[in-house]
Amino acid sequence: MTTTAVTTTSVTGAFRDQVARTPGAVAVSAGRDAVTYAELDRWSDALAWRLAAAGVRPGDRVAVCLERSPELVVALLGVLKAGAAYVPVDPADPGVRKALVLADSAAGAALSTPDHAEVFADVVALEVPLRPDGTTAPFDAPVTPDDLAYLMYTSGSTGKPKSVMVRHRNITNLVTEPNFVEIRAEDRILQLAPVAFDAATFEVWGALLNGARLVLAPPGVVHAEELADLLRDNGITTMWLTAALFHRQIDVDVEAFRGLRTVLAGGDVLSVPHVRRLRDAFPGLRIVNGYGPTETTTFALCHGIAPDEELSGTVPIGRPLQNVDVRVVDAAGDPVAPGTPGELLIGGAGVGLGYWRRPELTERAFVERTFDGVTGRYYRSGDRVVRRPDGVVEFLGRMDDQFKLRGFRIEPGEVENVLAEHPQVRAAAVGVREHHDGDRRLVAWIVSAGEDFDRRALRAHLRAHLPEHMVPAGFVSVAELPITGNGKVDRKALPDPDWSSRSLYV
Repeated sequence: MTTTAVTTTSVTGAFRDQVARTPGAVAVSAGRDAVTYAELDRWSDALAWRLAAAGVRPGDRVAVCLERSPELVVALLGVLKAGAAYVPVDPADPGVRKALVLADSAAGAALSTPDHAEVFADVVALEVPLRPDGTTAPFDAPVTPDDLAYLMYTSGSTGKPKSVMVRHRNITNLVTEPNFVEIRAEDRILQLAPVAFDAATFEVWGALLNGARLVLAPPGVVHAEELADLLRDNGITTMWLTAALFHRQIDVDVEAFRGLRTVLAGGDVLSVPHVRRLRDAFPGLRIVNGYGPTETTTFALCHGIAPDEELSGTVPIGRPLQNVDVRVVDAAGDPVAPGTPGELLIGGAGVGLGYWRRPELTERAFVERTFDGVTGRYYRSGDRVVRRPDGVVEFLGRMDDQFKLRGFRIEPGEVENVLAEHPQVRAAAVGVREHHDGDRRLVAWIVSAGEDFDRRALRAHLRAHLPEHMVPAGFVSVAELPITGNGKVDRKALPDPDWSSRSLYV
């Protein structure tokens, strides 16, 4: 564990400190629109006053459902200034999913646009005010480092998404004097991740709490063919990509990385051949493999790949972030020797409060353990790892059925439960298989309730209830699901899809 002074500042306090240092510097830009730190401070104060006037009080939750825009950044900051916690909602999610998040979080207000008025009809729905021309009185709600900053929803094994509670101090530890990346005032950090994906935590607050410029990608999907122009035109120096986007960008246009100083990638296993290709193309580019569950605030371990590093089978996930403690333990929870596989436990300043209104689940996943005479709170990652003799950690796989795809965690049970609700489905299983182009894709295996099933109907049913990243790319018909000796679905025994067959998709 690398130790630095643990920050005792809230996100809002750290932001105001930065405003005092560089009020005239550009904080956020989107195309030709630029907002300085002082302007962002006044704009978010104006929003905090509006939220308070609408009845939002410290400790409340406020849903934020906005596309990438300066208004989105103002919304996140304004909610925190009001003493509340933001609940990011992806505008692309189906209405059923939005309503579920709204009800579960007990949000009393929502910041959105008129397009989503129907979803937020039962709460106080507000729009971000126009940028103020003159001065705005600071809004000074009492905010402490231990206050809740956001609720982030992830896939749940019971079919119901669960929400991770993250405090102000978790965020400030992530981006204050980070040991995995250097962030300078002259840096331009790309904001590309969806707001409901915790990579956005690093992008937004990594820039704004370090005096850098946060450059917003246009709303919607940015294709690999478009990224090079976006990076070049905006002078981007630092960006984060999911492993899938990282690999695709290298395949489509490796020249897009020219001009970058640092690229971080993760959310899934990085391909060694792709890393080698990028390193060969740009030897001076710093490539960082970032690992971390949502429960530990974006990153818990990172590995900066050295220019001359010998990469064999996998890219390591590296060493802990500053003020983060990791342990590798056996089934009894006892530490194992270097070189021995075990479960990764994550403790220290990045660990969140637990799961919102899920005390039993919190008790199972967040545990107290004593190591070296010191008792601390650790998150059981469920990931199987091994620590090398030099202290670097390597990822070996999951200890359960959960997996990550394009940076998003997916519990198979959540997708399977939604599939099972469709009348054409008797039983279903989902898993990940590698496409012939090297990309990993989600697949559903269906035991039909009749002679066959309508793939278009199943896809439409899933899209009405789940985010797009949880909708399988293909559907495979099987007579029965293979079962292991202990009665569970044997996902490894499920047949590989024929990616060339049109019947897989329609």
